[in-house]
Parts: sequence; C-alpha cells; structure tokens
Amino acid sequence: MPVAQLSVYFFLQIAVIIAASQLVGRLAQRVGQPQVVGEMIAGVLLGPSLFGLFLPEVQKALFPKETLGMLYVGAQLGVGLYMFLVGTEFRADHFRNRFRSAASVSAAGIAVPFVLAFMLTPWLQGIPGLFAERVRPFEAALFMGASIAITAFPMLARIIQERGLAGTSLGTLALTAGAVDDAAAWCILAIVLAGFGGSWGSAYVAIGGGIGFALFMIFAGSRLLRRLAMHVSPTAPLPTSVLALVLVLFALSAFAMDAIGIHAVFGGFLLGAVLPRGALTQKLREMLQPFTVVFLLPMFFTYSGLNTRLGVLMDPGILLAALVILAASFGGKGIACWAAARASGESKRDAMAIGSLMNARGLMELIIINIGLAAGVILPGLFSILVLMAILSTLMATPLFNFVTRQQPGGAASSV
Repeated sequence: MPVAQLSVYFFLQIAVIIAASQLVGRLAQRVGQPQVVGEMIAGVLLGPSLFGLFLPEVQKALFPKETLGMLYVGAQLGVGLYMFLVGTEFRADHFRNRFRSAASVSAAGIAVPFVLAFMLTPWLQGIPGLFAERVRPFEAALFMGASIAITAFPMLARIIQERGLAGTSLGTLALTAGAVDDAAAWCILAIVLAGFGGSWGSAYVAIGGGIGFALFMIFAGSRLLRRLAMHVSPTAPLPTSVLALVLVLFALSAFAMDAIGIHAVFGGFLLGAVLPRGALTQKLREMLQPFTVVFLLPMFFTYSGLNTRLGVLMDPGILLAALVILAASFGGKGIACWAAARASGESKRDAMAIGSLMNARGLMELIIINIGLAAGVILPGLFSILVLMAILSTLMATPLFNFVTRQQPGGAASSV
C-alpha cells in the first residue's frame, strides 16, 4: 500500500477512534464509571469482537492489516507518554508513610497471585491458543503471576483523590501497597522479557542494563534534572526549549530500554519519576496530558481491541481457562489484600476497601499483556482472556469501593 494511501487511512482511523472513545467514555461516566473504562471497552468494540462480527467487511476496510504497524507506533508513543506522566505523579513519600502495614498488604497481593499462577500454569500450557510453544513453564508462570498481581495504580490514586482520601490512613495505605505491587510486577515482567530469547547472556545484559539505568536516573539523573527545573517559573509559561529537551530525554530513555531488551515504557516511567516535583512537572502535565489521553492513548486501546477476539471463548477449553483465570484473579488478589489488611489491624471497612481498590487492573494490565503478545510469550486466546479480566476488574472497582465505604459515585475518574 502506498505511503500516501496509508496517511489517508490513518486520519480516518483516528477520527473513528477518538469519536468512539469519547462516546463510550461518556456513557461509562453516566453509570458512575471512569471515562477510561469506556475507552477501554470502545477499543474492544472496534475490533473483531463486535464491529468485525456484525460488519466484517467494513471493519477490515477501515483497519486493513497494512495499517496496523502505523497504528502500533502511535499506540506505543501514547502508552509511553502516558507512563511518563504517571511517573511525574509518583510520590516517594507514600513509601515512607505507613510502609510497614502496606508492605504486608503488598506482599500478600503479590505472593498469593504468584502461587496461584504457578499452580495453574502447567494446566494452562496444555490448552492450545494460550501460550507460545517455546515458552518455558517458569517463564509462563512468571508472566501469569505478574498479570494477576498488577494493580491499576493511576486509577487507584484517582479514586482516592476524588473521594477526598488523599493523606488519610486508608488512602496512604492503598497507594503505598499499589505502588509496591506494580513495581514488583514490572520487575518480574522485565525478567521474563529478558530471558525469553533463550540466551541468558542477553538476559544478563537486559537486567543489568535496566538496573544500571534505573540507578543512574535515581542518583545522577535526578540531580541533573534539578538544573532544568530552575528554568521553569510557576507564573510563566513553560519554555518551548525546556519542553523540547524533556521530549528528547523521553525518547532517549524509551530507546535505551528498548535497545537493551526490556521495553520503552520503563524508560518513560523512570524519567517521569525522577523529574523534580513542582512547576516543571505540573506544567508538563498541563501541556501533554490532554493530547496524550484524548488523542494518543485511545490508539493503544484500539490496537489492543484489534487483537482481542472474544469469540475464542466459545471454545470449551478456553472458556474454562477464562473462568478459572477470572476466579483466581479476583479471589486471589482481593481476598489476599483484604486478609493482610485485617491482619495489620485495619478495620473491616478499610480492609474491604483496600481489597476492592487493589483488585482493579486497568491500563496497567493492558500494557503488560500487549508486551507479552508482541514478544510472543502469549497467544491471542490468553490475550483476549486477560483483556476481559482487565475490563471486568476495573468495572467492579468503583462500585465495590462505593458500596464498602457507603459513598455515592462522584465525578468519574479520567485516568486509569
């Protein structure tokens, strides 16, 4: 397909994606759900599960295979920038406040899902369409454990902020536990990706390079970036030269993580996490977040939706696997976090609230499984099951939290 024709498809696809995301997102808000939940669903609806089911020729004409590579690049840019923005909101002080109680909740929220994953994976690998044949059992179990253990940390933070719980005992505990859970899941995913090639020489380079890059960013990069923050005034617009430099650093950080064999999102998140807090990060979010969330991120949801085929659930073996995975995901994570919170001395209400919040997967789950699919670790069958799990767990989070805390739904959250 000629390049000029690709651009025509791209602009038409973007128009449809944004319109569908906004429409379904607003409908989600009307029923008390975060808008981004609707955007996640819109991505699935544009894929073969609905649009392609009822209007297959139109769906194929709008999203021909030749254009998926272009959509993939836009999706990676969107999710990379989004993780950079998430990094700018990462607060180290959540680790210092209530860390002991949060550590037990986080440990339970990681340990129980991984135990369940190691128990289930030998059976799951025997079902066609879930894991690639060359995936070793240990790698498959680690990937499943990370997928079940992940928490939608940005959405968790948004719910806590909107409910006025920021800085409270419950809010601090949930944020700290969620941050630790996500950090552990990302580290384990990095190990899976590094070792998947079969050559542990490249795995050592990836793991060592990733650790080295993280240490450099934390101890040296943060100091260098403080000088950049000095050129930003709270009362003046962000200089275009500063914005350009930050975007160059973002691209280089993403390139570095991709080049050593991990993933670009790690580089974006690390850069955002070490940027000095204050006027710089505030103005970067004001400038980049609307475009990223409205224009770029829906491309990621749609690309995920185009790879989601819920029709595979008609296969009895895959349907049974889906039910078992959903039960393990909801029960293992939620009950484990609730029990750990109770054991740490939290009230029944707060323990149940923590369990409901920690059980949401949201965008973080979609990022992990897209990485797994692109790397060839999982196949479309398991990808579709985990997309369904991400949507259902995120749909349940806000109503369960409102029910437990007896609060009426307020404004809907706008990020995952």
